[in-house]
Amino acid sequence: MATPFETLNDSSKEFVNSAMKSVSALSQGLQTIANEAADYSKKSFEEGTALIEKLATIKSPEQAFETHSVFSKKAYETFVAQATKFGELYADLAKEAYKPYEAVVAKVVK
Repeated sequence: MATPFETLNDSSKEFVNSAMKSVSALSQGLQTIANEAADYSKKSFEEGTALIEKLATIKSPEQAFETHSVFSKKAYETFVAQATKFGELYADLAKEAYKPYEAVVAKVVK
């Protein structure tokens, strides 16, 4: 039979291992999110720059309005898609960060 100290020591090791796995999952998930944000920012900047260049060559207000309307619609659709993707990434991050603790929690709840 294990002594209380040995039981506590084993539990502590298990908790530390779970914490390290969780931190690793958090780190990887946050890196993925940061990369995705950087890519989105770069793409948005490039599209905005292209719009300004295109608007500089337009002669009529009607063409400028139409060009800006098309850009705005596309920018909105891209933003909504990106926001959805970020939501999914954060949900996946939470799931992955909690996974290492599932076995520990299951033991405690038992």
